[in-house]
Amino acid sequence: MSRQMLDRLIAGTLPDPDSQGMLSVPLKTIVIGRGLGDEADALVKPLPLGRRLAVVMDPDTRLALGERVSIALRGSSDVDKIILPRHPHPDMDAVRSVIARTKDASGLVAVGSGSINDITKYAAHLTQKPYAVFGTAPSMNGYTSVSAAITEDGLKKSLTASLPVGVFLDLDVMARAPHRLIAAGFGDSMARPTAQTDWLMAHLLLGTPYREAPFMLLAEDEEALIAKAGELGTGDLEAMEVLVRTLVMSGLGMTLCGGSYPASQGEHLIAHYIDMRGQGLPEAHHGEHIAVTTLTMARLQERVLALPELQLAPSADTPERFIEIFGETLGRSCWAAFKPKLLDRERANAINTMLARQWRSHRERLVRVARPAREIAAALRAAGAPTTPQEVAIPAGFYDEAVANARLIRDRFTMLDVAAASLETVAAGA
Repeated sequence: MSRQMLDRLIAGTLPDPDSQGMLSVPLKTIVIGRGLGDEADALVKPLPLGRRLAVVMDPDTRLALGERVSIALRGSSDVDKIILPRHPHPDMDAVRSVIARTKDASGLVAVGSGSINDITKYAAHLTQKPYAVFGTAPSMNGYTSVSAAITEDGLKKSLTASLPVGVFLDLDVMARAPHRLIAAGFGDSMARPTAQTDWLMAHLLLGTPYREAPFMLLAEDEEALIAKAGELGTGDLEAMEVLVRTLVMSGLGMTLCGGSYPASQGEHLIAHYIDMRGQGLPEAHHGEHIAVTTLTMARLQERVLALPELQLAPSADTPERFIEIFGETLGRSCWAAFKPKLLDRERANAINTMLARQWRSHRERLVRVARPAREIAAALRAAGAPTTPQEVAIPAGFYDEAVANARLIRDRFTMLDVAAASLETVAAGA
């Protein structure tokens, strides 16, 4: 049924649970299958990429798939291989480098996963060139999203970018990816409950937009994915197909909403803070951090949702505090991003008046979309994903700092903000 749901979504025949119409996404070419590298020429030829293609990869993704894709594309295109350094950092320097090295290309083809995809996607967006992607690992949900996670001026941002004109995900290649990358993708997928709970909470408290559609796309596969978590490391292609489709659907959910809201909330803010401030930490994959931070957020959400009453205090945050924590330049940038969600006394009073009447019904609705932390922890362990900061070499003190300060880096209102403002003491913990 989930395969049919993806087909219907692409065809525009899937009912929208938030309206009377049908769901529609602009991305019409998504292929999940086997042997796609050797078929690259036939797959890409119908796409509006032109004949001068720049194929962007790093040494590892070149071995995994990039060389095969490059050779196949030479059947009908002029191909220039752009080989980035191993583990490229997705920042504006990398984006500018790709723009300079692909200036003569009519279209870009990314061969890789997180960083390669984000760098290529944003370079293509800034130059208004079309791009396609051949994934090499089921490590994240960004293949089909309109966002690119790029560090700019020291601040990790989710920047609006252009969709690929084609997404090609070879299950054999995915299943051969390093297990850490597979576990990272599973970790990223397990953020659905915490992200939905945060997003719905913001909607109920602040009246911000919210949609059910992204979560409808994931509902059936989430249960199957958790049931098959232990098979992901065995090369089982059925389990891999469920994970890959989950990541594709998560990305399409973000595309439907025009932003990362349904898949990136408090758990991602903590991970972004770690990326921003954790200089010198051992290399870890994004989804590994998300596995750990998702479990932290699930526990925090459980504590908030166990409260019989909820009342929020006005914010005591000031620009001076931001500068003290982040320094002058980054502090002012974070303050500007944070300020729209600031709870002044009038706003806090209005929320508290509403909560006095409606907290019980709001809490019941939030509990329905959440998933118990113990279930998330069990699924992560079954998939071989980390569950503690120590497993990804994050010192306990720094992790506590990240949890405490992550709410300060963006205007996204999450349970981190609720816990910080609650008149009851709500400890997050790891």
